[in-house]
Amino acid sequence: MSSDKTVLSGPTGLDLRGRQSVRATFKLSRRAITSLSLVAVHLGIKQKSLFDHLLEDIAALNELADEVRIRQFNKIERVQKTYVLSRKTLDALDLISKDHDTPRDALVEYSIKRLESVILAEKSKHEKRKALFSDFQHYVEGGRAILDRALKTLGPQDPFCISVEKAIAMNLRARDEVMEFIEKSKIIEEF
Repeated sequence: MSSDKTVLSGPTGLDLRGRQSVRATFKLSRRAITSLSLVAVHLGIKQKSLFDHLLEDIAALNELADEVRIRQFNKIERVQKTYVLSRKTLDALDLISKDHDTPRDALVEYSIKRLESVILAEKSKHEKRKALFSDFQHYVEGGRAILDRALKTLGPQDPFCISVEKAIAMNLRARDEVMEFIEKSKIIEEF
């Protein structure tokens, strides 16, 4: 009897500690705080995940550190805000901050600034969604009118009416979901 078991390597303690959540406080502009919150809410992404995405990439942070203009950064009015991020992200941030003699806050501020292009693209899409939603409303109303005519002509027990009624119910649920998404997305209009 041979033992042909495949041995899979598991995560190391260091890997697991890197995923550990930690709290870190930064002094950021209100615009940066709003941007981060807006993208998180609008795209349904946790702020921790956004931080990890923005700050975990050492090569990108190195490039960003070279772009930081300390004098301009120091002129920005900032407020303290505490965030949850992974230990690995915080370690990467600390490393680049020390290597480039650049404040952590500046690296975070400049990293978040990269989200503005995403926000502006989403803002444009939001306006298009609102226009399309108006068309969708007319479509749903047209379906209701057809159902009303069918009910008067064929009666509520007719298979055609039953099928159309189901379709209208699905359209109404979809309309409500889209309306809820558009309402939730109104925050992007203020950016």
